[in-house]
Amino acid sequence: MAGSGSAHLRGDAAILSVEDLEVEYHTAAGAFKAVAGVSFDLLPGETLGIVGESGCGKSTTGRAVLRLDPIAGGTVRYRDDSIDTASPRRLRELRRDMQMIFQDPVSSLNPRRSVKDVVTEGLAIDGRSKKERDERAPAVLEQVGLPSERFAGMLPRQLSGGQAQRVAIGRALALQPGLLICDEPVSALDVSVQAQILNLLEDLKKKYELTIVFIAHDLGVVRSFSDNVLVMYLGKTCEFGDAVEVYDRPAHPYTRGLLDSVPRPDAEGGFEGPALTGDLPSPLNPPSGCRFRARCPIAQDRCATEEPVMREIRPGQYAACHFPLD
Repeated sequence: MAGSGSAHLRGDAAILSVEDLEVEYHTAAGAFKAVAGVSFDLLPGETLGIVGESGCGKSTTGRAVLRLDPIAGGTVRYRDDSIDTASPRRLRELRRDMQMIFQDPVSSLNPRRSVKDVVTEGLAIDGRSKKERDERAPAVLEQVGLPSERFAGMLPRQLSGGQAQRVAIGRALALQPGLLICDEPVSALDVSVQAQILNLLEDLKKKYELTIVFIAHDLGVVRSFSDNVLVMYLGKTCEFGDAVEVYDRPAHPYTRGLLDSVPRPDAEGGFEGPALTGDLPSPLNPPSGCRFRARCPIAQDRCATEEPVMREIRPGQYAACHFPLD
């Protein structure tokens, strides 16, 4: 079972378990940890939302799960395999069952290939015959709401943003994965198109029993789509718990600050208190103790000298804070 810093992990029942994950980048100004000890897990069929400001490390975390970014420390286990120690050959096999949808739908697609070839390129890499790919393409396009007779021969530049993202989703689903990592899949789309893509993902999740990591900065989207939510700040985990509970009763001051920063059309219902102020500190020189203390309205002396660990604040709700909100 997990230690105190990862008390929210749920043991061997998880299909994906990430513990003390670290990702380190090297720059001309020095090395820094973009992800510094993040832990989370997913049970089969769950959706985990990861939220935080730009630069908090949420996209890097998603990429590291697939080892698209090098892992500097910690462990990533998918089913019975250790992703962090898997050989290149085994990793290639595992990635058939772990697919990713990227933020920019157009730039993630090969501009010179037809839609039919794009959605089946995973099958081609997997060694499937051209006949099998040609037979599979119409079904994949139909699944994501793009009739093959109209869209199969198009190029990505001929698609709208929503259509391009549907193609990207189809490409990810063609190999029938068990785990889908969505890296801000709707942030570049219009609001009306966002709803269509989210409804599509929800339908596909139920139909194929997908387990999903959903990365976003839009708190409303994450609440509506996720079972649990993980809040990150400057490479660290701040809070974890049921999405509705975390949004209705945040335990960490950073989570509350994020919620207070969302413009509200109505004067009733929101939290009282100031929105977040200031900018993220440099990851090259993070604050001592609690990384959020420099912006925290309730920080005390202890926050500068002792780093908080994840602990259960309410049943099923965890936060890394010395002075959690009541």
